[in-house]
Amino acid sequence: MVRVRSRYLSSLFVLAVAVALAIPTHAQSDKPDASSQPPSSAPTSTATVTSSQAQPTDEVDPLKRKPNEKQKKAQKRSLNVELSKTYKKWLNEDVVWIISDEERAAFKQLSNDEERDNFIEAFWQRRDPTPDTEENEYKEEHYRRIAYANEHFAAGIPGWKSDRGRMYIMYGPADEVDSHPSGGSYERPMEEGGGETSTFPFEDWRYRYLEGIGQEVIIEFVDSCMCGDYHMTIDRSEKDALKYTPNAGLTMYESMGMSSKADRFSGGGLEQLGAGPMSSQLQTKQFDRLEQFAKLQAPPPVKFKDLEEIVNTKLITNLMPFDVRSDFVKVTGDTVLVPITIQMKYRDITFANKDGVQRGTVNIFGRVSTLTGRVVQTFEDTAQVDVPAELLPRTAENSSVYWKALPLRPGRYKVEIAVKDVNGDRKGLWSRGIVVPEYSDDKLSTSTLIVADQMESVPTKDVSTGSFVIGVTKVRPRVAPANGKPALFKRSRDQKVNFWMQVYNLGVDEKTHKPSATFEFDIVNVATNKPVVQKTESTEQMGNVGEQVTLQKSIASANLLPGIYRIEIKVNDNVSKQTVDPSATFAVE
Repeated sequence: MVRVRSRYLSSLFVLAVAVALAIPTHAQSDKPDASSQPPSSAPTSTATVTSSQAQPTDEVDPLKRKPNEKQKKAQKRSLNVELSKTYKKWLNEDVVWIISDEERAAFKQLSNDEERDNFIEAFWQRRDPTPDTEENEYKEEHYRRIAYANEHFAAGIPGWKSDRGRMYIMYGPADEVDSHPSGGSYERPMEEGGGETSTFPFEDWRYRYLEGIGQEVIIEFVDSCMCGDYHMTIDRSEKDALKYTPNAGLTMYESMGMSSKADRFSGGGLEQLGAGPMSSQLQTKQFDRLEQFAKLQAPPPVKFKDLEEIVNTKLITNLMPFDVRSDFVKVTGDTVLVPITIQMKYRDITFANKDGVQRGTVNIFGRVSTLTGRVVQTFEDTAQVDVPAELLPRTAENSSVYWKALPLRPGRYKVEIAVKDVNGDRKGLWSRGIVVPEYSDDKLSTSTLIVADQMESVPTKDVSTGSFVIGVTKVRPRVAPANGKPALFKRSRDQKVNFWMQVYNLGVDEKTHKPSATFEFDIVNVATNKPVVQKTESTEQMGNVGEQVTLQKSIASANLLPGIYRIEIKVNDNVSKQTVDPSATFAVE
């Protein structure tokens, strides 16, 4: 009985398995079973087979297949994501260091891609130094700097993100780089406390001039992690690897027992340099250093955008006349000081009453660029003149003089200056090419011979600072008018005609170790071509002079009859046997 039941259960199990296997097999068939269909359903089955056989044997190319509406929407969403990535990259990577806050805010408010494309095009056009050409030199230089930064300043992050990369992209290559890639022993300068210590790797970048920041800008980068990531610092003690090591890396005063190293961390202030001979001076300069550090963080703003637009477009109506003069004075072997003097007649300035005084105000925008269109420097300033109301009619022929000194390398440049009469509606534009001379060390040469209406020594505290100051002397040039006539002086006992010039590279005698030269001064009447004043000096009469000599002479205009004159200065170097003879023209009436 048990055996029969077992056989019965086995039969049921086999039948169940067979049924289970048969069902999916039948379900997978794409053709109906004719034997299982009633006769009336056969034509339907035949029609189905015929339809299947009517399909073409070649598949349609998927690339040529038209997308349906769902696929079109998906593709559009994908394209928008890619486009948004492009604009975000432009804003947050390409121009992140040069775009102003106002421009960034305006870009974020744009609603569609067409507006964004127009904005980007206008962004580069505003910075194009030569908008009348196809190339945009500013844009090309910008992307070159990004590529250079990525190649040279990467350290775990792309080079453009690093502090050195940011400064390079914003301000270009430094004029000098003092690099200490391995750190090591370091003799502190006196302004850092003196003494010897050991440092982390660091670099000092020196810019002779940065517009909106100042002259002799030094930026320090320190690699305190020894990983190649140089960060910009305002505290020069950050590079000191022994700063937190007791009794090591002491400053001069600390080594002499005049100060304790612990005082570095309790005195407050921006830096922890330690006491030294110049500590008190450093305290007074902290705000200057902080201001400079803050200015380096953002691109310099444009003050007079309307004047910059005039320089770019060259379109002016209601012209305001003014005259410009450029001079050249040697600073170092590869740097020349180029004073730009702008002169405007009172009669061309609109005066407005201000607290009982007539005040005239003129905005000035200047730009210096290379022949390739690369902008070297820009400057913006306001010239203001106050005249008592009762004296204004009698001073119409007086002049307002503005002066800006620019350090430039030797070469050819284009200088463009735009002015605007603030109280009126007149604007003016001046554009000229200049050639900054190269002062070689073995060639006798001179600065520009300046004919000035003011020349006087300045106090020690004002040496090389302030308007019209060159070295220890204030020299205000008299600017010749644009019509080609010479600079004019009134014949008066109170009016002096002053002459200023520097001579460079005088030869030095091997025996006396002194130069030997003569200087001949001739003032010639141009009409008669005869000298009216003659004078000769020598280095022996001047006392202790070196390879560079400054010549200064004055004559009362009352001693000259009305007419046109030429000042000639001939320099004869008895050692090098070289001669130079610059000249300048002026008029007396």
